[in-house]
Amino acid sequence: MLNLSKEGLTLLVQYHYGIFIVAVLSIGITSLLWKAWGSTVSTDEDGIPGQLGLPFLGETFSFFSASYSTKGCYDFVRQRRKWYGKWFKTRILGKTHVFVPSIEGAKTILSNDFVHFNKSYVRSMADATGEMSVFSVPHKIHTRIRRLLSDPFSISSLSKFVGKFDKMLCERLDKLEKSGKSFRVIDFSLKITFDAICNMLMSVTENPLLEQIEKDCHDVSNSMLSIPLMIPGTRYYKGMNGRKKLNETFGSMIAKRRSGVEYFDDFLQSMVERDSYPADEKLSDQEIIDNLITLILAGQTTTASAMMWCVKFLDENKEVLDRLREEQLSIARNKPEGASLTHEDLNDMPYGFKVVKETLRMANVLIWLPRVAMNDCIIDGKYP
Repeated sequence: MLNLSKEGLTLLVQYHYGIFIVAVLSIGITSLLWKAWGSTVSTDEDGIPGQLGLPFLGETFSFFSASYSTKGCYDFVRQRRKWYGKWFKTRILGKTHVFVPSIEGAKTILSNDFVHFNKSYVRSMADATGEMSVFSVPHKIHTRIRRLLSDPFSISSLSKFVGKFDKMLCERLDKLEKSGKSFRVIDFSLKITFDAICNMLMSVTENPLLEQIEKDCHDVSNSMLSIPLMIPGTRYYKGMNGRKKLNETFGSMIAKRRSGVEYFDDFLQSMVERDSYPADEKLSDQEIIDNLITLILAGQTTTASAMMWCVKFLDENKEVLDRLREEQLSIARNKPEGASLTHEDLNDMPYGFKVVKETLRMANVLIWLPRVAMNDCIIDGKYP
C-alpha cells in the first residue's frame, strides 16, 4: 500500500499537476456530454422521436460520413427510420431537421415554396453557389433571376444544341468502343455532361481552360456539404479557393464579351447583351457568375446521376431495353446515314420519355435540399 507523507503528496501533485487537471476536466466534460447526449433521445411535445445529439454538432458527422460514402445519405435516413420509425428528427450543423416520409407531406411542403415554406441551405452549400445564386436569394430576387435565366433555355434555343450533343456523344462512344476498354458509367456521364454544359453556357470546348474550370468546379462541388471552416486541406477550404478562381475566370470572360474581344452565340452572350436593359431586366456580373456556377454544379451532377441510374435499370430490365433500342433504331432508319438527331426526333421518342421519367421516379438524383417552415404548421397530423 502506498504510504505518502503530507510533503510527499504535495510534491507528487506538483509534478503531475497538469495530468490531474486534464483528468478532472476530461471526466467532467465526458459526464456533461453523456448527459446531453442521453437527454436528447426523446419524443417531445411535437410527438416526433429522434436524436438531437450534442449542441450545434448533433449528428452532423454521421450525416456527412454517410453522404460521402458509397451508400449515400439515404443510409443515414434508413438507419434512423429503423430506430425511430418513419418520422424522425435530428440536428445537422446546428439546425433541427424533421424528415417527412409521406408523399402527401412532401406535396404539402413543395407546393408551398415561399408561402409557408422556404428553401434552406447549410452555409457551405450557400457559400459554394454564391450569395446571388438563384438558390440563395430572397423570393423577390429569385423570381427575377429565375425568369431571366429561363429565357435562353427556350425550346428554340435548346433545339440548336440537340445535334451538337448527339455528335459529341457518338464520337466519345465510338472512341470507347474502339479502345476496347471498360469504363465507369458515372465517370463518363459526369465528363460528357460537364463538357456539354460548358459548351452550351459559355462555348468553352478546349483545354487548358476547360480542364481548369472542371477542376475548380469539382472542388466547389465537393465543398457543398462540408464543415464551413477555412482550414487548409479541408473540402470547404479547397472549395472556397476554387470559387475564387471561378470568379476570376468567369469575370474575365464577361469582360471580353462586353468589350467585343469575344463573341459566341450562347447563354453567356445573351446575358451580357442585356446591359442596356432596365435594371430589373438584366443581371449584374456577380449574378451572372454565381448562376453560371449554380447551373454547372446543379446540371452536371443531377444529369450524370440520372444517366447512370438509367443504364443500371435498363441492364436489369432487358425487355425495356429491347423496346427502347427498337424505338431508336426506327428513328435512325428514317434518317440519312450519319445525320445527327434533331429536336423533332426527340418528339418521336414517347417510350424513351417514359424511361427517363421512370428513372427519375425510382432514383432521386437530388441529395438533400431541406425546407424551413416559416410558421408553425401541422403535416400529416404531426407538429414539426
